[in-house]
Amino acid sequence: MESPPSQSVSNLIQLRSSWRSCTGQAIAADKLKLLDNYVNSKTEGIGGDKVRFELVAARAEDSEELRGLGTYGFIRGASGFIVGAVDKQIDNLEDYGYLMEDIILFATGLGLATCWLGGSFRKDNFSSRINIQPHEIVPAVVSVGLPADNRNVIDRIIRNVAGSKNRKEWETLFFESDFQTPLKRESAGKYAQVLDMVRLSPSASNKQPWRYALDENQVHLFLQRTPGYRKPNFFCDLQRIDMGISMYHFDSVCKELNVGGQWTNQKLSSTFPKNWEYIISWDAD
Repeated sequence: MESPPSQSVSNLIQLRSSWRSCTGQAIAADKLKLLDNYVNSKTEGIGGDKVRFELVAARAEDSEELRGLGTYGFIRGASGFIVGAVDKQIDNLEDYGYLMEDIILFATGLGLATCWLGGSFRKDNFSSRINIQPHEIVPAVVSVGLPADNRNVIDRIIRNVAGSKNRKEWETLFFESDFQTPLKRESAGKYAQVLDMVRLSPSASNKQPWRYALDENQVHLFLQRTPGYRKPNFFCDLQRIDMGISMYHFDSVCKELNVGGQWTNQKLSSTFPKNWEYIISWDAD
């Protein structure tokens, strides 16, 4: 990731939090240019799917336009939004989550506040703002702005309801090669810090649906769905986006620590839990 100087990916991951309370002030021109260029550079995910992103209404003269976009009061004082579009037929929403999280951590390095919005925004308004095509959909957007000194009441309530500060225990997220035995941190070796940063990944409603299994020279990623959470007729598959977010944390921290490898699709012969969906594997060099 092309982060600002002296900002490691691990530090940015730990700095980032969902921030719904912003000052309403415009982003400084130099930071705005850096962010805009970075947003526009993200066009293809690791799976090869095409994604396009735009930074919407981030200048001082755009404040009136922002009011009409519609976030149902969940975001206050944002300077702009990062909006992306993908093909409706895309079978890899992981790429969307992966690339957007890359952008978010870049914005974090610029000192900006961000917040994922998966359902609490007017999709029609945001879609028209980036001239959505008939074959495209906007899966999720991200607000961006200057952080307020204190979170407002709505922000605090949402964080408390979602349990944003609470993370599932290591042993419930990471497993050994049999897909059943919890992985102890001291047994994770070179992946211990990597998985620490995966554990800090944001997810829709803080459900944390990713499950990683360490299998010799491979690490397999699975999705354990939250029962009743998927609403395909209204939202897109947000938990597939969550997978991509965690993949970016895993991938980028591996690179930071010089832990070589690449994502590959495997035909797993082992039996894994029935409520797990296989997503992809990290094949170590």
